[in-house]
Amino acid sequence: MDQNNHFTRRQVVTGLGASIAAMAISPVISRSGSLSPVMNNHATTAAGNTAAPLENPLNKYPKPPFQPQSQPWPALASKMIPKPDHGETSYKGSGRLTGRKALITGGDSGMGRAAAIAYAREGADVVINYLPDEQSDADEVLALIKKEGRKGVGIPGDLRDEAFCKKLVDDAVKALGGLDILVSNAARQQSHESILDISSEQFDWTIKTNIYAPFWIIKAALPHLPPGAVIIGTTSVQAYDPSPNLYDYAQTKAATMNFVKSLAKQLAPKGIRVNGVAPGPIWTPLQVSGGQTMEKLKKFGEDSPMGRPGQPAELASIYVQLAASDASFSTGQVYGAAGGGGQP
Repeated sequence: MDQNNHFTRRQVVTGLGASIAAMAISPVISRSGSLSPVMNNHATTAAGNTAAPLENPLNKYPKPPFQPQSQPWPALASKMIPKPDHGETSYKGSGRLTGRKALITGGDSGMGRAAAIAYAREGADVVINYLPDEQSDADEVLALIKKEGRKGVGIPGDLRDEAFCKKLVDDAVKALGGLDILVSNAARQQSHESILDISSEQFDWTIKTNIYAPFWIIKAALPHLPPGAVIIGTTSVQAYDPSPNLYDYAQTKAATMNFVKSLAKQLAPKGIRVNGVAPGPIWTPLQVSGGQTMEKLKKFGEDSPMGRPGQPAELASIYVQLAASDASFSTGQVYGAAGGGGQP
C-alpha cells in the first residue's frame, strides 16, 4: 500500500475531530448580513426559532388604583374589573402531568382555576369543586379542560359539610378512576377592622372552610393516594406576616402552612409528598367579596415591591412543579409568590 495514502485509525479520528471543530467555529453570513458562528445543526435550527420576548414583570399586569367594585360572596371572576388572568390564553403545556388525576377545591377561580387549566394542558384529568353560585365561572374552566382533550368534572358543594367533603372525594375517584393530585385551595376571607366585628358565626364559617374542610378531604383522600401522589395546600403570606384586618383568615393560613410541614413528615414514608404555595396579594374574587375594604381594594398590591398585585396565572407553574414527578425530593416545602414580599 502507498505509504502516502496510509492513515492509522488514530490519525483518522484526530483529523475528523479537527475538521468538525473547524466547522463548528467557521463563520457564516446571517440573514442580516453579519458574521455568526455555526456551532452545529441543532444550534442552527434553534437559532432559527423565534425566542419568546422578555417581559418586564413590573408592567406585565394592571397596577392600582383599581376601580371601586363589590360583589356578594363568593363573587365571580368573570365580573371583576379588570378580569383576572388565570392563564386561559397564555399557559402552554408540555405533558408534564400526562395521565395524572387531580382534585382541586376552589377550582372555578383564583389559583385553583389557574392550576386546573395548567394541569389539563400538562395532560391531567381534573375534578374541580366550587360553590353552586360559582357555576358560571366553573363552566368556563370545565370547557377549557375539555378543549385540551382531558376529562373535566365539576362537583359543586359547600365544604363546611363533612359528609359532602367525603362524597366529593368518593365522586372524584369514581369520575377519574383514581386520584394522585389533591390541591386544597378553597378558602374564605373577610376583612374586619376589629376582632369585635367578627361574630362567632363568621369565625366558624372561616374556620370550617379553611381548616376543617382540608382535614376532612385529606382524610377521605388518603386511602386512595398511591406512592408518588401529592397534596398541595394553598397557604398565604398572611401565615408569616398577618394583616390586622384579617385576624381569622390569617390564623387559618398559618394552620395550612403547619399542616403542610407536619403531614409531609407523616406521609414521606408512604411516598406521598405534601407541599404548599404561599401567595402574596393576588387579584381574585376573594378581594371584591369582602376580603378587602373598598379603600384597600383601590390600592390593592401597591405596597408590594413590584407595585401591583399578582395574577393567578403567575402561580400556575408552581402548582405544576409541585405536582410533577421531577420534584420528587420536595416535600414539606412552602413556595412563595409575593412580588418581592413574604417570607417563604
